[in-house]
Amino acid sequence: MKNRFLFALPIIATLALPVFAQQSSTDQQSAAQSQTATAASSPAVNPDQQLEPLKPDTHEGFWGHLNPFARKKYVQRQLGPVRDRTNELDELTAGNSRMLKDVDARATAGIQRADAHASLADQHAVDAGNRAQAANQTAEQASTHLQSVSHVVQNLDQYQSANQVEIRFRPGAAKLSKDAMAALDQLAETMKDQKGYLVEVQGFTPGRGTAASIQQSQHLADSVVRYLVINHQIPVYRIYELGLGNAKVQTASDDQTAKPVHGSRVEVTLMKNGIGELSASQQAPAMSQPQ
Repeated sequence: MKNRFLFALPIIATLALPVFAQQSSTDQQSAAQSQTATAASSPAVNPDQQLEPLKPDTHEGFWGHLNPFARKKYVQRQLGPVRDRTNELDELTAGNSRMLKDVDARATAGIQRADAHASLADQHAVDAGNRAQAANQTAEQASTHLQSVSHVVQNLDQYQSANQVEIRFRPGAAKLSKDAMAALDQLAETMKDQKGYLVEVQGFTPGRGTAASIQQSQHLADSVVRYLVINHQIPVYRIYELGLGNAKVQTASDDQTAKPVHGSRVEVTLMKNGIGELSASQQAPAMSQPQ
């Protein structure tokens, strides 16, 4: 009996060794599972914090570095932490890529908005420059116009001779001839649409009697004024009429010597001030402006 027991003892020890090694491996697997569960239950790792390196399992067990009886599940349990850490690194890399793309997109959008604002500011600056230039031109035109108005106001009562016509009459007659009416028609044509003008009508007749000469010269001047008012609608308030008779008048010569009257005649003089020129200067800028 003892011989049988001693013979079976080595066989029992040989069979017990794998069971003991498997138990040790199971304990190691349980420890690895508990470590993995603890890592899974812990909060997510901040990308800004550095992950702790994995600690290799230094427990060699009964079989040393490698258990010859290890199963597939045992190997998967050993590789689980490595796989989890690899997944975490992949997630961190993907998150960093997304953040970089987001930062790039926001930077690009910001640059585009800045360019748009810069273009708008340039357009506003150009518009402001154009408005300033237009205002400067308007100010210059206003200054020029003001100077013209000031000059006209100063010389408002200063009338200058613009045109003169001499109407001749037969002795003792007061009727206008065809030549006299043609000369008055031509003079009246120059007075159309004019402003700031006066018509000076002076009658002259020779003779010894002063009163008779004045009366006759007044009749001649009346015939000229009547023709201008009736035929050309010249306002009466613009006509100044005077019969001078046989009074001596000054000529346009250099000596300015008064000479006696020869023949019956009426001198019609068109007098103008600066109002007409001012009206023309006002119409010229208005016509030059684009419509």
